[in-house]
Amino acid sequence: MLARTPANTRLLIPGLAGFYDWAPEVGYLLLRVTMGAIFFVHGWNKVQAGFAAEVAFFVRAGFALPALCAFAVIFLETVAAACVTVGLFTRFFAAAIAVELGVIFIAFHGPKGFSVSKGGYEYVLLMGVVVLFIALAGGRRYSVDRVIGKEL
Repeated sequence: MLARTPANTRLLIPGLAGFYDWAPEVGYLLLRVTMGAIFFVHGWNKVQAGFAAEVAFFVRAGFALPALCAFAVIFLETVAAACVTVGLFTRFFAAAIAVELGVIFIAFHGPKGFSVSKGGYEYVLLMGVVVLFIALAGGRRYSVDRVIGKEL
């Protein structure tokens, strides 16, 4: 559970103490589910386009081992995203997605391609920081991790 307030701070409206006890966990659940769903939709679009289309993208982008990259991205944006959504092995899969976003950030917005005026990096950066936060926080109260009593 999140710490509601420091010991020396009193609530302005003490009657809201119960709300302050559960609201952060519900807010975190909403964040985790939203992020997982966003990634899943992106991954599902890749599944529908076909594996060959994703491999072709990585070939055009000049990545080594484009088939492996395509498989990793499709896996992370479907299976891992679904796991983050329900809170199963949350830390592991959120960290893996954060690494994916780090690679995207460096490869497409890094030293050669980075330009504040060009933009486009903000979305990748924000999503990366949010999934890193999820990786650090884990599944928390409303997750399959909590139900099974284990975290990876």
